[in-house]
Amino acid sequence: MPRDPADLPPAAPDYLAALNGPQRQAVEHGVASGGLAGGPLLVIAGAGSGKTSTLACRAAHLIAHGADPQRMLLLTFSRRAAEALGRRAGAYLQRVHRSTNRPPPALPWS
Repeated sequence: MPRDPADLPPAAPDYLAALNGPQRQAVEHGVASGGLAGGPLLVIAGAGSGKTSTLACRAAHLIAHGADPQRMLLLTFSRRAAEALGRRAGAYLQRVHRSTNRPPPALPWS
């Protein structure tokens, strides 16, 4: 018997599809439907575990749910890592805003 579509979990936006479970949980932390809620988030993980992608996706996800990019600070320990984080966050923002006719917002503090 086919399942009722109302019983299925909501489809994830395409920009979340590449994340594993813990990464997606970090990206969605504190983002309630219809607004932002919750407290701070600390991400600690080893080299090559996807921290930069997770944090970049989180910034885009927060902005997609109403966070002001002017009040967001993306900070890391080296220029190279900062450039990578800013570049990836920009790419995620473009994917988030792909379906709209407006350009993605800039991240001045990355």
